[in-house]
Amino acid sequence: MLDRATIASQIPHVLKGTNFANLGEYYEGKVRDNYTQGDRRILITTDRLSAFDRIIALIPFKGEVLNAMTKFWFENTKDICPNYIESYPDPNVIVGKQCKPVMLEMIVRGYITGSTSTSAWTNYANGVRNLCGNTLPEGLVKNQRLPEPIITPSTKAAHGEHDANLSGIEAVERGLVTMEEWQQLSQYALGLYMRGVEVAARQGVILVDTKYEFGRDASGKIMIIDEIHTPDSSRFWIAETYAEKMAAGQEPDNINKEYLRLWLSNQGYVGEGEIPAIPEDVLIETAMKYIQAFEMITGQTFVGNPGEVLPRIEENLKPYAL
Repeated sequence: MLDRATIASQIPHVLKGTNFANLGEYYEGKVRDNYTQGDRRILITTDRLSAFDRIIALIPFKGEVLNAMTKFWFENTKDICPNYIESYPDPNVIVGKQCKPVMLEMIVRGYITGSTSTSAWTNYANGVRNLCGNTLPEGLVKNQRLPEPIITPSTKAAHGEHDANLSGIEAVERGLVTMEEWQQLSQYALGLYMRGVEVAARQGVILVDTKYEFGRDASGKIMIIDEIHTPDSSRFWIAETYAEKMAAGQEPDNINKEYLRLWLSNQGYVGEGEIPAIPEDVLIETAMKYIQAFEMITGQTFVGNPGEVLPRIEENLKPYAL
């Protein structure tokens, strides 16, 4: 793993964003900058960290870690679900098929947890027993494993809006997907989640919950897009200490952006108002959590590419310039 000094030295070089004039039509997502060229899309993973549906901070090496983990998982799940990947020309870049997004995020939960007002645990603690069409049993405690994984879809919110939970039936009734598509998406999502659980468990990691985004290519074929099983799209806990922490009524040891989310919650920030100033040591620790997640789950060592990120990306994307 990279040491704290190397991570600290990367803080002045974090990738906030891009604005290349020669790569096609530009769109800025929460974490990725997108450039469309006909039936091709170039996605540049920045160091932006999104939480509470807002950009919270810039984390050193985060984009590179996410890209490397996305590559690992896409290569390990392509037998379950087709994906949009064409190539990886830079540590922060994916080139893939241009797809029309399915306007529904497929969230799979294996445990009941969360700290936000819309989380599964908050809803349950407030008396909700039917979550997005899933009937939950009485007597669950926070962070407990569910009897079986459930799908809790949500709408894909526009900029400045929050995602909204709904059931699969409601998604069909609203015309977001057809019943056939809902069944296909559910099959893909559960298959991907179970593969994720299996691979993570071999490394001593619990894949708690995750979200999947799907799209349709030019032929209408549904495939997984965006990212998969990364610390941005998923929650991971360390398996070895899970039972001990549960018995003590403590939060499980996590290896994802939940660290920063919990730190903000402890400062009294839950998504509204001004974001508290985040100290350098918290940024470094968050980066280390991302790197730790990559190394623990993949079994590979994260080397990283310290220094200026933007010029390197520009050079590696020259073959794609219009």
